Amino acid sequence: MGDTLLSIVMLAGFALLAGAVMVFRHGDRRRALLMIVGALVMFANVAIWMIPVK
Repeated sequence: MGDTLLSIVMLAGFALLAGAVMVFRHGDRRRALLMIVGALVMFANVAIWMIPVK
């Protein structure tokens, strides 16, 4: 179940990045920046969750 959630979060992060590129092309820089920050937070969460625990 955990692997599925991590995969969904990664896909959502990539979708946010793709959406940020599209929004940036239409001229809304602030919204694009917020979407990029949200994607980076998702990627950081996945990286933290992947750290092995003893």
